[in-house]
Amino acid sequence: MDRFAMVRRGLWAVKRMLPALVFFPVWAYGIDWPSEVVGVSANFGMNDRGLPIMGASFEAAGPVRAADAGELIFSRYGDNTASRLPSPLGAWVALDHGEGLISIYSRLDDVPPQEPSGEVVEKGAVLGTAGRSGWSKAEGFHFSLFDRKERCWVNPSMIITPLLDTRSPTIQAVALQNDEGRVLDPTGGISQGRYRIYVSAADTRLGPNENALAPHRILCTVNGSEIGVLTFETYSTRDGILMVYRNGLVPVRQVYSRAPSFEVGEVWVTRGQAILEVVAQDITGNSQSAVYRLWVE
Repeated sequence: MDRFAMVRRGLWAVKRMLPALVFFPVWAYGIDWPSEVVGVSANFGMNDRGLPIMGASFEAAGPVRAADAGELIFSRYGDNTASRLPSPLGAWVALDHGEGLISIYSRLDDVPPQEPSGEVVEKGAVLGTAGRSGWSKAEGFHFSLFDRKERCWVNPSMIITPLLDTRSPTIQAVALQNDEGRVLDPTGGISQGRYRIYVSAADTRLGPNENALAPHRILCTVNGSEIGVLTFETYSTRDGILMVYRNGLVPVRQVYSRAPSFEVGEVWVTRGQAILEVVAQDITGNSQSAVYRLWVE
């Protein structure tokens, strides 16, 4: 069986089991990161001003390499020729790895002139160099994976050995929003009613000077009962609407509405006390939790 077909079966299975799982590692099978230099400035799932990051942005300079062998299906070089309109991706390359998996390398400084020919690009071959083309002000490049069969963007860390990460994520803030749109601090008194739960969490990775990235999963419970599990594994398209998995597929515009937080779930609370627990987890299993005692009037 093709290695990506195996991963897809794992992703399909995890969608069915997610409510009962806290961590499900899926990776390996030979695909590599396209840069030998670790320098990720944004990762899959980050809330970028109300929109999700659907890949990984690298600050690394130098050559950008094919993550695995694949057929060259698109190559755009140059951004200002008379026959081409400026592209948000700048100079970019797409490779087909079989079983529907497409890798996309964009915002490159330039791409060697070449036309799709059906020939296979070998794993590790140089596709271009990191740069500043497209709608980006920073030096580097962007890498993403798309599953054409399932019509979804796939978190690269699900099928590539995750980048070294020894630190637990941090939970920066938790807020409650009532039906009138008022945002409240969970450490203060609240009234009986329904509340949406927003969580700001970050994966601090190797050290204090590294970029804060999105975690892999956020879980919320109230009085020990699970009320929300948000996972950053895939983004699917349904009837032209981008969807994320949060106890079922929901539109990303709802989950990402309050940047840089995420809407993780909602709960109805009655008079008395309630215990709210939030857990943030990264792809390698490091986790951090925060517990709040809600006083409900």
